[in-house]
Amino acid sequence: MNADPAAAAETVLAGTPAKRGDSRLLGPLAVGLALLSAFVTFVVLADLTPLLPTHNVVVTLLLVNAATVVLLLAVIVREVWQVVQARRSGRAGSRLHVRIVGLFSIIAATPAILVAVVASVTLDRGLDRLFSTRTRAAIENSLIVAEAYLRDHAQIVRSDIMVMAFDLARAEPIFKNDRDKLRQFLTFQASVRGLAAAIVFDRDLNVVAHADLETNQTFAIPPREALPHVTTTEPQVVLLPDTNYVAAIVKIDKYDDYYLYVARLLDPRVVPQLQATRESAQEYAALEARRLGVQVAFALMYTVIALTVLLSAVWVGLNFAKWLIAPIRRLIGAANLVSTGNLYVRVPVHQSEGDLASLGETFNRMTQELRTQRDDIMRARDVIDSRRRFTEAVLAGASAGVIGIDGQGRVSIVNRSAEKLIGCNEAEALGRPLTEILPEVAEILAAARTGLRSQDQVTITRHGRERNLSVRVTSEQSTDSDRGYVITLDDITELVAAQRTAAWADVARRIAHEIKNPLTPIQLSAERLRRKYGKSIGNDRDVFEQCTETIIRQVDDIRRMVDEFSRFARMPKPVFAADDLADTIRQAVFLMRVGNADIDIDAEIAEDPMPARFDRRLISQALTNIIKNAAEAIAAVPPAELGKGTIRVFAERHGEDIVIDVVDNGIGLPKERRSRLLEPYVTTREKGTGLGLAIVSRIVEEHGGRIELRDACERIPGQRGAMVRLRIAAKGKPASAAEAELQKT
Repeated sequence: MNADPAAAAETVLAGTPAKRGDSRLLGPLAVGLALLSAFVTFVVLADLTPLLPTHNVVVTLLLVNAATVVLLLAVIVREVWQVVQARRSGRAGSRLHVRIVGLFSIIAATPAILVAVVASVTLDRGLDRLFSTRTRAAIENSLIVAEAYLRDHAQIVRSDIMVMAFDLARAEPIFKNDRDKLRQFLTFQASVRGLAAAIVFDRDLNVVAHADLETNQTFAIPPREALPHVTTTEPQVVLLPDTNYVAAIVKIDKYDDYYLYVARLLDPRVVPQLQATRESAQEYAALEARRLGVQVAFALMYTVIALTVLLSAVWVGLNFAKWLIAPIRRLIGAANLVSTGNLYVRVPVHQSEGDLASLGETFNRMTQELRTQRDDIMRARDVIDSRRRFTEAVLAGASAGVIGIDGQGRVSIVNRSAEKLIGCNEAEALGRPLTEILPEVAEILAAARTGLRSQDQVTITRHGRERNLSVRVTSEQSTDSDRGYVITLDDITELVAAQRTAAWADVARRIAHEIKNPLTPIQLSAERLRRKYGKSIGNDRDVFEQCTETIIRQVDDIRRMVDEFSRFARMPKPVFAADDLADTIRQAVFLMRVGNADIDIDAEIAEDPMPARFDRRLISQALTNIIKNAAEAIAAVPPAELGKGTIRVFAERHGEDIVIDVVDNGIGLPKERRSRLLEPYVTTREKGTGLGLAIVSRIVEEHGGRIELRDACERIPGQRGAMVRLRIAAKGKPASAAEAELQKT
């Protein structure tokens, strides 16, 4: 049975598909061709062969190198794809394989990148000095100086034209009507300022006057469309580097659309120099543009060779990593199988792997030892599990509550019966101190630890209900000083109540028997004394009548009390019949409403009709007693605090039970030892016999239910007073085993 998992595990670890012969040779062949083509390219470019490195030869070598690089790249991509697939599928050792491949790739790529940076710097500095920074700066500075010369002449022309326009505006009365004086002024100003031309024209470009200067230069007049943009405060200066002059135009103030146009000639030696400087800059830019082609050619050749060497190194690293990771992958795969519980796995061992082979042998011995130990543990666990299941079955089926605690007093075990008794489920109780969930047994537990006593009775209250428990504490059979304890809880509430009821019933019978016999002679004697001697007594006749009347009345009271004792001692067995409980409740409420007109007594019944099996007379008696007690509780409240007395009766179905709640706003019930009010002869009223609630409790118990004493605020929030809940079985009290056997016979 164990051989199959072992064989399967060995198959998984050792079963690797064999590669084809061409696949194994493709990688080394691609690496050899790539290195050979790179070497041939190097010796040709280094001019170490008769073959000259012409353009065609260089292009051919580049194509051959590119082809070998593509082939090598395809081989590497296939290897990398296999690594990626192994990583995605979660194959054993795939993470380590990726790290080793990445490390080898970084080791191979770093030197190549450094050499590329050094070669690029060397190639840049080894080119023609024309491309140096100083040469470029000299040409650029020459062009800057020539343009600065033009800007200086433009600034001089601007200053001259503004001064001339100001003078013309100031002498407007003189020059406007005398054009000869205007011409003389222009001629003088042009001569003084070294201007080649000074012309005044109107908006239609008609010459008004011009300076008489001897020059053969022709000057371009600005077009008419440009005149609207010329103002009196800002002249328009025009730089004409292709000509030999600088011109400016401005509008003359105080004249009707007159414009002043001036021109200054440039140095004839500077203009050709400026043209030459610009041509030199253009030639330098073209030469520098061709520099990129040279750099690209050398860089491309270096890149191809470097890429070939780099990819060859990467392929070698991939194959070395594959060879290194293979035994580690087998070990990781075997360890993963062991982690899933398969201890029959064995790692194939190849002695050529050296230390890793020894590691595989050690792993196989370890799995064998683990397999042996696990089998022993499994057998021991099966025995413990069988005992545990038996213990849990016993605890779950036990009627007594069982609570286990450890040495620190924290709960470790709670059975179902204990959950019901303490009002706390197992999830809430586990791990908590016992003194928190059941503080009533703390004293018994402390006594059991000191060896004083290990059994006692306690009274607990859960969910408004009081229970009597018999508690037994047993210590675990352990030599450890920090031993645990087992606490057994037996609910003896009904037993105690039955014992008390039986005892009081016996007392009631004896009292009724001993007291009832002399009551009749006493009453007859008192009546005879009153009849015979009532008329013969003279002065004390009123006293005599009052005393005999008191004797007769007290005897009647004692007889009624004895009758109640007798009824309690001999409660009739209920006669169950199918009837409408809603109608019974309404009749009882109606009778009590008639007898207590000053109290609002209402009934709220969830179902109408409410079919059930019960004794109509006994249930009516029980309801009457409860409503009567509620009315007396309301009467005990001071009128200033009471307001309007109310009694509300609720009836509804809860599963298989019918629940009847009687809620009043009277003085309420005592908080301490409230459940003792259900015992015979226990009452809170001065004239009460203490048998009313005891009789109701017995009636409800005969109907398969129970009575609960609660506060009115649990049913009606914010209301004071008491609530008495009667819970009876809708199908009647189930027959006991003895009764069922009698019915069969």
